Amino acid sequence: MEFHLHRMTAGDIPAGARFAEIAAWNQTRNDWGRFLRASPDGCFVAEAGGEVVGTVATISYEGRFAWIGMVLVHPGMRGKGIGTMLLKTAIDYLAGCHVPCIKLDATPQGKPLYTKLGFVSEYEIERWHLQRAPADKPAGTPGQITEEMLEQDREVFGADRSELLRAIALEHADFVLRSRRQGEFTGYSFGRRGALADHLGPWVAHDEYSADELLEEFLRRSNRTRVFVDALKDNLWAIGLLRRRGFRFSRLLTQMYRGQNKFPGRVDLQCGVLGSEFG
Repeated sequence: MEFHLHRMTAGDIPAGARFAEIAAWNQTRNDWGRFLRASPDGCFVAEAGGEVVGTVATISYEGRFAWIGMVLVHPGMRGKGIGTMLLKTAIDYLAGCHVPCIKLDATPQGKPLYTKLGFVSEYEIERWHLQRAPADKPAGTPGQITEEMLEQDREVFGADRSELLRAIALEHADFVLRSRRQGEFTGYSFGRRGALADHLGPWVAHDEYSADELLEEFLRRSNRTRVFVDALKDNLWAIGLLRRRGFRFSRLLTQMYRGQNKFPGRVDLQCGVLGSEFG
């Protein structure tokens, strides 16, 4: 069967969302829209017989590094090289944009392929999930993004992603949280209502007390029966705090990069990442 590639359009979002649903991913159609708005020329689909059979999306952060995500292939079309073709297309596109470093999150199954394509491991991320009884909760007070938060995020993430964070905050303002102790800024967090669960991230804290405070408040505001957190495996506090709150381990991911990783950010302050699709 012959495959054709073209740039993703808004009309392709339903197909991508369907693949994500089949794969039990947490992304929503709004997440796909965020990719298209941020990188209209850097998202691609594969077609066969006039039907979308695979997707890939990219997003560049200040030209410092770029992220590849949403590599999805229709279950009936797997094993035909479509995913590899889409991945190479994304890499070639970013190389043409002269992005010095490309990052992604790899499953254990996908890691050998990424290694062959020149990606190396940076650190490991563990997804933890909480399953709990439903409860009626009052809506939380909408939070506001401050320049203090955005400045800290640039340091932690390694690049400016304020436009993305503002878009997420506009949709999920009650999940925008910050922590202060004795007048000092000590952390912040965001969250999203995904297709399957509420997702906490980024979750950033200077100390364990602040990390716990942000986690507790997020859980108080979330009214879903399922909650996801993509926590850094080596974080001093995150895993222990999640365990104490009743979270259970779901899966392991490895953040990998290709090229010159000159802006690694502050891994020591990250408890949880925004998500495997955005970094």
